[in-house]
Amino acid sequence: MTSPSLPRRQLFTAVAAVAAGSSMTAQAQTRPPADASGAPHKIVYQFNKHEHDHQEAVLNSIGAMLTKYVDDVTIAVVAWGPGLHLFAKKPKRKVSKVHQQRVRGMAQSYGVKFIVCGNTMKSLGWGPADMVDFVTVEDVGAAAMMELQEKGYAYLAW
Repeated sequence: MTSPSLPRRQLFTAVAAVAAGSSMTAQAQTRPPADASGAPHKIVYQFNKHEHDHQEAVLNSIGAMLTKYVDDVTIAVVAWGPGLHLFAKKPKRKVSKVHQQRVRGMAQSYGVKFIVCGNTMKSLGWGPADMVDFVTVEDVGAAAMMELQEKGYAYLAW
């Protein structure tokens, strides 16, 4: 008579392997899917006001997201209306030099993508050459915001 313990061991080993694989698959599925940059988290900020405290709050939030998620977050900021002045070489409103330095640092050191509204630029008589070198100009800022949300970016406005 053959011992049934060998097939049971193989069966238990196989069941344990399947269970472990299922557990790992379940863990992997709880993490949000990565975008083209490889970051599983994506957020887009609305930046449409010129008030110092408003801009400070948005920039502080971006800094907090970078601290928390490091390389696991893709951040975009869409600027239109009065918020656009921060990204102009010669703004028509008073802007904080510290804020200008912060956004440049975020773009260059952390890959934060800053998008500016072409419609707002036109209304101010500006063209792409009037903007700082690290921004992307989109025809319509609100459309850029919508398209990023359609790509899975979480939307944050103040």
